[in-house]
Amino acid sequence: MYVSGLNKNSVIELIKEKIILSDSQINSKIDELISKQLVNDDKNTLTEKGMNSLHIVLAGGVFDIIHPGHISTLNAAKALGDVLVVVVATDSTAIKMKKKKPLHTQDQRKELVNSLTMVDLCLIGHEGDMFKTVNQVRPQTIALGYDQTHQEKFITEGCKRINLDAKVARLQSPIPDSSSSSIKKEYGDSIHGI
Repeated sequence: MYVSGLNKNSVIELIKEKIILSDSQINSKIDELISKQLVNDDKNTLTEKGMNSLHIVLAGGVFDIIHPGHISTLNAAKALGDVLVVVVATDSTAIKMKKKKPLHTQDQRKELVNSLTMVDLCLIGHEGDMFKTVNQVRPQTIALGYDQTHQEKFITEGCKRINLDAKVARLQSPIPDSSSSSIKKEYGDSIHGI
């Protein structure tokens, strides 16, 4: 329900995408959550108690070529909470960060990341101000990859400006040499022919 609120999709359709249940099974589960005062009577939104019961984790990056380092990092991020929201950098932000145009557009990168099983929702970031996206998601934890240049202090100070008390977790990669840049360097022009 949290995810459907962010991406404006039907709760039942979103659940059907992730879990194989009939409409009556889904409605029965939702009724159970209503009785526990976790879901509102509209069957589409969480109550305050429901929202407070979730631990939202936010991770972000360019994700131009999905590789084992990404998988490891996103699995570690998912393990930190209940819902993993991943933000894909816009094309222009990706160019600023990587000093070159990504192989895939922001929409393609979003689709790729959304297809990963550990990811509950993937969004494209806001241009120029990452804290607009952070404010939209309102996570309890912001997970930073081992190679991300953001400093923890920058993130915590930005969160304070939007009245958000989020922890910052710096994730380690068991595969630190795995990166999109190293893959592009190693395979060069042959990637463009794929």
